[in-house]
Amino acid sequence: MKIVIAEKPSVGRELAKVFGATTRKDGYIEGKGYSFTWAFGHLLQLAPPQDYGFIGWRKQHLPMLPAKFKLAVRKIKTKDGFVEDPAVRKQLDTIKKLFDDATEIIVATDAGREGELIFRYIYYYLKCKKPFKRLWISSQTDEAIKDGFRNLKPGTDYDTLFNSAHCRSESDWLVGMNATQALSISAGNRTVLSLGRVQTPTLAMICARFLEIKNFVPQTYFQISIQLIKDEQTFKAISANNYTNKEEAEAIFKLVEDVAAGFPNGGNITAVEAKPRKEPPPLLHDLSSLQQEANKKKGYTADQTLNILQNLYESKLVSYPRTGSRYIGDDVFAGVPALIEKFTNHPDFGKQAQFLQTISLNKRSVNAKKVTDHHAVLPTGEEAYGLSPDKQAVYDMVVGRMIEAFHQECIKEITKITIESSTTFTANGTVIRSAGWRAVFNEKEDDKKEEDNIALPKVAAGEQLPIVEKALLEKQTKPKAMYNEASLLKALETSGKEIEDEELRYAMKDSGLGTPATRASIIETLITREYISREKRNLVPTNKGLAVYEVVKDKQIAQAELTGQWEKRLEEIRTGASVKDFKAEITEYTKTITNELLIAGATISAKLEAAKPEKVN
Repeated sequence: MKIVIAEKPSVGRELAKVFGATTRKDGYIEGKGYSFTWAFGHLLQLAPPQDYGFIGWRKQHLPMLPAKFKLAVRKIKTKDGFVEDPAVRKQLDTIKKLFDDATEIIVATDAGREGELIFRYIYYYLKCKKPFKRLWISSQTDEAIKDGFRNLKPGTDYDTLFNSAHCRSESDWLVGMNATQALSISAGNRTVLSLGRVQTPTLAMICARFLEIKNFVPQTYFQISIQLIKDEQTFKAISANNYTNKEEAEAIFKLVEDVAAGFPNGGNITAVEAKPRKEPPPLLHDLSSLQQEANKKKGYTADQTLNILQNLYESKLVSYPRTGSRYIGDDVFAGVPALIEKFTNHPDFGKQAQFLQTISLNKRSVNAKKVTDHHAVLPTGEEAYGLSPDKQAVYDMVVGRMIEAFHQECIKEITKITIESSTTFTANGTVIRSAGWRAVFNEKEDDKKEEDNIALPKVAAGEQLPIVEKALLEKQTKPKAMYNEASLLKALETSGKEIEDEELRYAMKDSGLGTPATRASIIETLITREYISREKRNLVPTNKGLAVYEVVKDKQIAQAELTGQWEKRLEEIRTGASVKDFKAEITEYTKTITNELLIAGATISAKLEAAKPEKVN
C-alpha cells in the first residue's frame, strides 16, 4: 500500500478524491492502492525546557542550550495545565501504523519550508526508516496533482530544505526561550515577558515609529501659490523655495505681479520641460505584496489575507500562496496566453484580457533565476463561482495583477514649467498618453503630489501670463505615518530600510524579517502578547510593548538588520551552506542576548508602570 501524507485533512481528502479513493477509515482514506492520511499542521514541536531538566524559571539555568533537541507531541491547555492533545496522539498512532505497513511513502505536505518540517518531525518522531518520495506542486488543480504524482522527487532532494527549517525551529527555541526567561526573571517574574528572534525586532520597529511620531515637533514654513491663465485654462504654481520666516515670505508675496495689483502679464515663463516617462507594469504578486494590497484596498489583516488565499488555493483557484517569489519561469510563461484567454469574459478585466490577446506580452515578471521553491501567485484558470465577497476580492486582486503584469508600459508626459515673478515658481503636471497597465484597475497614482496639476496648457519659454490669484500658504512639516499592516509588511521585507523600488526591495527579500509565510503570525503574536493593538488600521504599541521596547531597544535581540542576516543564513542553508556553522553562531548569539537581558531586565517593572503612551492620530 502506498501511503500519502498531507498537511491537513481537507488536502488529504482532495488528493484521495483525485485518485478515486473513497473508503473512509479513522484518520485516513483508502482506495486504488493508496491510503491518504494527514497531519493537523504541526503535530510535533521542540520539547519544552522541563524535558531537558530545566525545571522552573531560574537564573542558574540560563542560557539553556540542549545538547540535542527532542520532539514533543503538541499540547493543549486544560484546567490541569498543559497536556498532550489526545487527537494529535491518536493521529500519530494512525500514521505510525500506516507507515509500518507502507510499501512507499509519499510526502504531500505543503511544498515549502514549514511543510517539510511538519513531515520530517513526524517521520523522525516515529523513528521511521523507510525512504520516501516528495510531491512538489504549485497548484491544487487535478491536472497539477496528477502531473506531480507522475514526477515524484526523491525525498533526499529536500534535505537542505529541512535543514533550513530545522535550524529556524531550533534558533527560535533558543532565542525565544532564553530571552523570555532572562527578561522575565530579571524583572522579578511578575509577568511573562515574551521575546523572540523575529517578533522583538518587529516590535522595536513599531515602537520606534510610534515614539518618533509622538515626539515629533512640527516646523512651520511658508509657500507662495499663484494661479496663472492661458487660453482660459488656469493652472497652479508653487514657489520653488520654502520660507521659515513669515516676514520674508510676506515681503516676496507683495512683490508678485498679479492682476489685482494692476499687472496684466505678471508671470514670465522661463523654461518648459516636457519629458516622456515609461512606467513598467508591476511585478506579479507574492504573498507579502498581495497582503499589502488587500490591507490598503480592503483593510484585511495579513492573517485574513493568508487564510483567504489558502482557501482559494485548496479550492484549486490560485497557485501556491506562501511564495516569496514575484517571478515565473519560461515554462510557466508558455501557458500564460491561454490562461489570460480564460478571463476575456471577466466583468472587470475582460476588455483588458482581450487586448492582451492582440499584443506581445510584457516579460518583466519572467525570470527563472528569481524563482525559488514556487513561482508568483497566479490564478489557475479554473472557473470561480459562488465566492464570498472577501474571497472574490482577493481572487480579483490575483487575476487583476496578472493582467497588469503582462500588460504594456504606462506612457506619461511629465511637464515642468518654471515661472518668474519676484521669485521662482514651478508648475508640475502629468499627462498619461497611453494608460497601458494602469487601465486594468484605473486607480489614482499613490505618489501623486497635491501640488500637481491635472493638466497643463501649452506654453513656451518667453511667454508672459496673467497671475489671476496669489496666496500665502502656511504649512507644517509632518511626521511619518504610523505603521499599518501594509506598510509594516513592506518594511519587514527590507529589515526596516525604506526602499520604494520594488525590484531593489525584492532583491533584499532574503535579508528581511521573517518570511512571507510567517509575517502574518508575527503580527498576530504581538497582538496576543498585548504588545501592540490595532487602532483603526494602525498598529500601535501598548504600555507593555513600550516598556519592553525601552529595555531591549539597544540590545542585539532588537536589531532588525542582524535578524535579517540570520534569515539570509537560513536561506543559504537551504542551498547547502553549513548547518554546523550556523548553530555555533546562534549559540553564541543566544549567550550574548541572555546575559544582556539578565542585566537589563531589572528596570522593566518600573518601566511597565511608567510607560503611558498617548494616542497618535
